[in-house]
Amino acid sequence: MLSRISSAALVGVDAVPITVELSVDRGLPCFLVVGLPDAAVRESKDRVAAALKNGRLDFPAARVTVNLAPADLRKEGTWYDLAIALALLVASRQIPAARLENRWVLGELSLDGRVRAVRGVLAVALEAERRGGRGLLVPRANAAEVLGTGARDLIAVESLEEAIAWAKGGPVPEVPAPAVDPPEVTDSSDDPLGEIRGQELGKRALEISAAGGHGALFVGPPGTGKTLLARALPFLLPPLGREQALEVSRIHSVAGTLPPGSPLITRPPFRAPHVSASAAGILGGGFPFRPGELSLAHHGVLFLDELPEFSRSVLEALRQPLESGEVLLVRARGALRLPARVQLVAAMNP
Repeated sequence: MLSRISSAALVGVDAVPITVELSVDRGLPCFLVVGLPDAAVRESKDRVAAALKNGRLDFPAARVTVNLAPADLRKEGTWYDLAIALALLVASRQIPAARLENRWVLGELSLDGRVRAVRGVLAVALEAERRGGRGLLVPRANAAEVLGTGARDLIAVESLEEAIAWAKGGPVPEVPAPAVDPPEVTDSSDDPLGEIRGQELGKRALEISAAGGHGALFVGPPGTGKTLLARALPFLLPPLGREQALEVSRIHSVAGTLPPGSPLITRPPFRAPHVSASAAGILGGGFPFRPGELSLAHHGVLFLDELPEFSRSVLEALRQPLESGEVLLVRARGALRLPARVQLVAAMNP
């Protein structure tokens, strides 16, 4: 029998729809995953098999073929586990498919059937909303970031058993309320410069930088407060608007740096990469893909301490993104555009 479950993939910081097609056929028992999967996706067969067996569910002794369509788009990560497991249960007639139609399913399975959080769910929620409010089935640990988008149709589960019970017609699992103003995200101060003694010229420079969106360079010997001044700048900036907060939170969700239980990042972010950071670490890239420090500081502050110690290639790579407000990564597999509108603050010794 053939079954289909909808899911998604990440391309940069954007989500695109993916269809998990699963066929159970006669033949020697095997489990094949096709559709350009990476190693983490291919290993899903072992996690799914263990989760089903430990949940006392039947794992069919047949030829199981999983196709992740479209097959020409590379699939990365572990969030297809839950979709593959549910598609297998539908194809083997252990659960009905009615409630899973028109719903994107995401989640990593542990060997005992628990559903673990995955990165990038916020990007999927925004794309689902853009496509007419498609429903989502996600790990309970990711529920807060989805609720921050105003999603109307959300099912959040803690285990495969809970997802199966709901698919069979059981009650909708209760979704935990997101934290309100978590201190890790919305920490603020009435007077962010009040704790800094002296440095009146530096404070005035920060106020001008915050008011006009200008960059700043602090030059002085060690211990004079350059870093402390730079860290005060985000608190001089106004809180992010809703659209800005969604943009910033989406990037941090894809990078896996969104604080747990937080619906949205509402304050301008502050990023301070080490001097050893590579060009890929600043601009983004790698395999699997991760946004760089420049994009993580979108609508916030990028602080480069000990500016002359950064490699020349990193400093040269910053020129175009700082002018255009976005990073254009061109690779053999395609091109990605990442938002990167930041205020650059740097510090150096005389």
